[in-house]
Amino acid sequence: MSETTVKTAFILGAGLGVRLRPLTDTTPKPLLPVGGRPIITYAMEHLLTVGVERFIVNTHHLADLYLQVFPEEKWRGTPVIFRYEPNLLDTAGGLKNIEDLLEGDEDILVYNGDVISDLPLHRLLTAHHAAGKEVTLALRSSGFPLHVCLNELDEVCDFRDMLKRKGKNHLFTGIYVVQKKLLARIKPGRHESVITVFLDMIKEDPGSVAGVVIDEGSWYDIGSLREYERVSELMRADGAGA
Repeated sequence: MSETTVKTAFILGAGLGVRLRPLTDTTPKPLLPVGGRPIITYAMEHLLTVGVERFIVNTHHLADLYLQVFPEEKWRGTPVIFRYEPNLLDTAGGLKNIEDLLEGDEDILVYNGDVISDLPLHRLLTAHHAAGKEVTLALRSSGFPLHVCLNELDEVCDFRDMLKRKGKNHLFTGIYVVQKKLLARIKPGRHESVITVFLDMIKEDPGSVAGVVIDEGSWYDIGSLREYERVSELMRADGAGA
């Protein structure tokens, strides 16, 4: 397999979408329409550009609607595997919960289900293979919030100023690559954020979390009604372009 391809992408689709209510009272956030199709399909299209061969999507809120949107459990001929979470597990817990679906020591490309982007994913994958770390984050140098700190060696040294480390703050895109062995750090069934896991890694080994700044392309986080309306308008003007 090429260093700029991965087989499996994990798309986070289980959130409640609280800030997008009342729209999410009847539809999971990743299935809300933008440009005439569900938000999550933009992630899928983007992931296909680097050779992804299957999608795994975690579900919780209104989970049955995913099968209505993807009745054949495929997108553009690519298999979509749904993993239901009876209890929300957050980002790290969700990753651990798909461990049995993974093969060998494969890397997993993780993608927030409410993100629309066309940043060059091959740069993230190339940086991940070059760094040889358990995780590599796709970052941007501007935007909001600037929660991820890079030190002078371009290593991720802090999140949300939790460790009080000095460096330059960046935006975390919600797109990242992990080695399967990172999942050994997560306890099964626990509601836990990947940020907690990454902070523990940095405390244990300051250079253990890699990041790459990718400012090319567009990136939208549809986390609020205002942003949803703004991106929907952009896509209409664009002809649903991302």
